[in-house]
Amino acid sequence: MNTAARAGLFAGALAVAFAGAYGVGSAVGPVTDEDTAPAHGGHAADTGAGAKEEAGKDAGEKGDGHGGGHGEDAGPAAGGLQLSESGYTLDLDTRRIDARSPAELRFAVRGADGEPVTSYEREHGKELHLIVASRDLGTYRHLHPVRDAAGTWSTPVELPKAGDYRVFADFVPTGGPENGLTLGGDLAVAGDYRPAALAGPERTATVDGYEVTLDGALTPGSAREVEFSVEKDGKPVTDLQPYLGAYGHLVALRAGDLAYLHVHPNGEPGDGSTEPGPEVAFSATAPSTGSYRLFLDFKHDGEVRTAAFTVTAGGGADGEQDAESGQDEADGGGHSH
Repeated sequence: MNTAARAGLFAGALAVAFAGAYGVGSAVGPVTDEDTAPAHGGHAADTGAGAKEEAGKDAGEKGDGHGGGHGEDAGPAAGGLQLSESGYTLDLDTRRIDARSPAELRFAVRGADGEPVTSYEREHGKELHLIVASRDLGTYRHLHPVRDAAGTWSTPVELPKAGDYRVFADFVPTGGPENGLTLGGDLAVAGDYRPAALAGPERTATVDGYEVTLDGALTPGSAREVEFSVEKDGKPVTDLQPYLGAYGHLVALRAGDLAYLHVHPNGEPGDGSTEPGPEVAFSATAPSTGSYRLFLDFKHDGEVRTAAFTVTAGGGADGEQDAESGQDEADGGGHSH
């Protein structure tokens, strides 16, 4: 995959999550992922300051390759809202599971001929990345299923709460769209359903003794930088570990329709300029207003952890943004491979 080409696409994609006003949720619990991170759904990886500037420019001018708009006032279309796109269809074999019970999630990606796709480009070490999130954005799982020779994917999953969930398959089919696809389908989780509300304002999330702080302000149609800073026990973490070739990965889901946005940080390990913490920066352009839930994955001491934040896009003048909402009850732990 052409990283430079995807840079512009992805920077714009996530940016939608950020415009306007920022709010940070309390962090989610520990994760169990070993060495993987989300791939992309309206994606692009940034590889440095120059790439960052071009990313914002390209995102505003070209859209994201998923039907995005053009010009400074239009933003890229988000992924995951469609079951089918560009001749590919997400075929969920598992459509219902029970809350708090181990289950197997099975699905296939079918091509225009109706047959399961069996050839994929590897992105960040994986052929396909799977995100499962509840409609109230209180539960988040980042999974990496396995595929059999016939093209059926499967992964174990256990979800703590009943409700309506969205399943996002993020992949690049061989011979398909160059910038990849994110297809989404619904999953029902049976049980006593009590939807949670997005929680109160904060700029700092805590998880397993780590404190993650969000800094930055973005405006629609303009590429800006947002930065996450990681500390542990009050001290800056300066030895973050590479997580699929990056020091942090970010997934954003829009409240209301769960539009899927995903970006990678500015720079990468070994590029001669990107430090392993405590800061992890992202370039983003906000094309719309609304509330979003952000899930930041980072790796330290051999474990991947997820910090969750809530932001509101569409804030005050001159890019000034207000802290929006955190969530004390978010269940964001969930990396499985």
